[in-house]
Amino acid sequence: MEKERIVFIDYLRVVACFLVMLVHASENFYGADSSGLAGNVSLLATEQNRFWVAFFDGGVARTCVPLFMIASAFLLAPLKPGQGMGAFYRHRFLRILPPMLCFMLIYTFLPLAWGAMTWEQSLQDLRTIPFNFPSMAGHLWFMYPLISLYIIIPVVSPWLERASARDEGLFLGFWGLSTLLPWLHRLVAPELWGECFWNEYHALWYCSGYLGYLVLAHYIRVHLRWDRDKRLRLGALCFLVGAAFTAWSFWWRGTPGELIQTPLLEWSWEFTTPNVVLATFGAFLLFSCIEQKQAPRWITETSKLTFGMYLMHLLFLAPISNAIISGDVAHPLLPVWLAIPVIAILSYLCCLLTTKLLTYLPGSKWIVGA
Repeated sequence: MEKERIVFIDYLRVVACFLVMLVHASENFYGADSSGLAGNVSLLATEQNRFWVAFFDGGVARTCVPLFMIASAFLLAPLKPGQGMGAFYRHRFLRILPPMLCFMLIYTFLPLAWGAMTWEQSLQDLRTIPFNFPSMAGHLWFMYPLISLYIIIPVVSPWLERASARDEGLFLGFWGLSTLLPWLHRLVAPELWGECFWNEYHALWYCSGYLGYLVLAHYIRVHLRWDRDKRLRLGALCFLVGAAFTAWSFWWRGTPGELIQTPLLEWSWEFTTPNVVLATFGAFLLFSCIEQKQAPRWITETSKLTFGMYLMHLLFLAPISNAIISGDVAHPLLPVWLAIPVIAILSYLCCLLTTKLLTYLPGSKWIVGA
């Protein structure tokens, strides 16, 4: 029997998966190389590119990764009564690691079919797989923080079960302070609170990163007693303020026609900066206002397919982007304001159809996790 589904989490997954593709569609319009994704150096060709990348990538879609993180934590932490660490790891890792490895191999060898890489590069990527993602699968970076989150959930679960709202709020305060580090590293000093070339573990290391989203998810589920009206109002406010700052931060740093180091351009786009945390908190509150007893079937079915869609989406997004951009990011076939969402929508639909078809294969859960 299928476990009971949380309706607003299904909606969240469907939207967050699209936002991931919206981010990568946007990257085509400021990457300085031909890969289609933003590398170490960026170039904004026009003022239009500057504005619409800031709007779509920064303002609309920057919450995509944290939303997936907070949704996973909302569902999984703390552990179910009687569930041990080994059982939790076995269930979670058997769900994500085989599909992850499958697509690592696909991104390592499939591009050979259309001449996008050489055998030397493929073999180098194959040697890299035990240690990191292949060169043409940069989006798989997300899998490693997700694995880390799964590893830590059984460790923090006993604390979450007995922690008061005040206890969790205190931890979230330390985590909130740690989210300032990306800004402080750029504005104050590259090394802070004990960091130096022989020590990367600063004073707030163990309170930083995606662990904060795990605790925030539990705090919202267990301790936040706001009614629906308050969640709507404050959720919308938090999202709009956080998203506006995120978009502005990119627009402010970008100058059309000038090469710029991508970390400088994306100075406030890290997923654990205060503005992104604020926008994610607001977005999650807004999703939690969905009170349907049952989602439409297409939402539920799409939600089940989102993991496979995420894994494969660059296989579709890259050629779709190339076709629409047609070699000139300053003058694509469609206006930039339309090109970015069209690339994301077409990629989403292709991934949805392909993942659904793959689910009819025997053992499809080892390929697409569904």
